[in-house]
Amino acid sequence: MEKPRITFFDTTLRDGEQAPGCSMGVYDKLRMARQLDALGVDVIEAGFPIASEDDFRAVRLVAAEVRRPVIAGLARANEADIRRAWAALERAERPRIHVFLAGSDLHLQCKLKINRQQALEQAFRAVSYAKSLCADVEFSPEDATRSDPEFLVSFVQAAVDAGAATINIPDTVGYSIPDEFAATIRSIRERVRGIEGVTISVHCHNDLGLAVANTIAAVNAGARQVECTINGIGERAGNASLEEIAMVLSVRQAQLPYQTGINTEQIYAASCLLSEIIGFTPQPNKAIVGRNAFAHEAGIHQHGVIANPLCYEIMTPESVGVPGNNLVLGKHSGRHALGKRLSELGYTASAAELDSVYARFMKLAESKKKIYDQDLLSLLPLAARERSAAHVAG
Repeated sequence: MEKPRITFFDTTLRDGEQAPGCSMGVYDKLRMARQLDALGVDVIEAGFPIASEDDFRAVRLVAAEVRRPVIAGLARANEADIRRAWAALERAERPRIHVFLAGSDLHLQCKLKINRQQALEQAFRAVSYAKSLCADVEFSPEDATRSDPEFLVSFVQAAVDAGAATINIPDTVGYSIPDEFAATIRSIRERVRGIEGVTISVHCHNDLGLAVANTIAAVNAGARQVECTINGIGERAGNASLEEIAMVLSVRQAQLPYQTGINTEQIYAASCLLSEIIGFTPQPNKAIVGRNAFAHEAGIHQHGVIANPLCYEIMTPESVGVPGNNLVLGKHSGRHALGKRLSELGYTASAAELDSVYARFMKLAESKKKIYDQDLLSLLPLAARERSAAHVAG
């Protein structure tokens, strides 16, 4: 039996860019979209065309230049937004209009000043209008996880009846927890008429640190599209991280028997390009792409990694495009890592010599946070130091 396929919907260029400090120029978006294409994402949400002239130009440029993936543009549930989105998308090989409207009472009453019945009617009209322009329409009931469950079913039903091909369930403020979110997906699958012909998508935010966990729970409950961003960038605490979802599905295949189109070896390149464009890198301990993700300083860990990387690495660095792991030399390091690095520098030490150098190394490491190769060479006996320096130079 063929494994179910999970569609990756990347919103780095839209929701990701909305994070403070993450703005991108028109041609930066095109560069990033081309890398997302190489990564194998299925859908690229290129922007919110009515938000600004630059956003319109970026969506239009990406739609014209990047041909394999679906290119989506966001629109509020009104004709002006939808027309603007279609004008930006009309040159795309595979366009999608993504319509959203809030469904929680909090948003309806405080932000939109409409009641539930008005929201149902507006959603139906907006999706119907979008469908008259574009065959592929996605609908998102914003703040779904804080919406009344009964109304959420009715809201989704209205969009399905109007012709939406994808229904996205957003955890807009990162409020849900995995069991609860999975139950929401199951309820929609069981109660909405015609949902069997529609793709259920999920869009999770990370305010409680549960975006990826909620996404995986939703996939197990029947969602078949995941909305995510490179490096997890996005509003407030960010979105579900593409690289984390992709590697969970890759590493835990026995428990999560799904297939994707993601070329995981392009993950690190995508992360690095995004960091270059927006001007900052992920936090060092960020899963998969942080600079410490494949770094080891503790002696026990270093010994295990030298013996077999699988002792402390559940995936190879190369599988995500990272050149290799990194044995960091510091005060927690052991003799094995020190000996390995000295060997790489051209110095083969006897056990007694290594003990002597290690003792000097530990004293240095107590006063220096980062140990460089030149520091190590300075610890060697003079003759060995000269040989090693010549080895490095050669």
